[in-house]
Amino acid sequence: MPKESLDRTDRRILNELQRDGRLTNQELADRVSLSPSPCLRRVRRLEEEGYIRRYVAVVDAEKVGFGLVAYVTIRLNKHTGSSHAPMADFARDVQGWPEVVSCYAMTGDMDYLLRIQVQDLAHFSRFAMDTLMQHPAVIDMRSSFSLQKIKETTELAL
Repeated sequence: MPKESLDRTDRRILNELQRDGRLTNQELADRVSLSPSPCLRRVRRLEEEGYIRRYVAVVDAEKVGFGLVAYVTIRLNKHTGSSHAPMADFARDVQGWPEVVSCYAMTGDMDYLLRIQVQDLAHFSRFAMDTLMQHPAVIDMRSSFSLQKIKETTELAL
């Protein structure tokens, strides 16, 4: 369903839940100026229609020992001997690598952009050399490391 089908109240509900997914229905209803029953119906509809995919806790990666963030660009050999679909093979395989926290198919010079979150440089080196560079479709890999987090949010501007 396109964004146009969301009314102002739906967007306010989504904004509030992005800020705090643990709000009680009563707290949410108060914040968006609804009574609890209509508020709950709207939230359930937003969940059923896929606007709200899931509720999660955002963990501080550094506090749990995953302080190194690397952005890696990947170029693939489009025709490997073992498969005629290296992009599909890579996209499938990346699902099983816990170090990769996000992966995007890209336009331009690269095929994929990966965000990798690991404990330290030694962990990154092992992953890069033993997994990424060993993948049969990978022909080029380039890494950049985050020096400082300036902004990170999970909130969309609705």
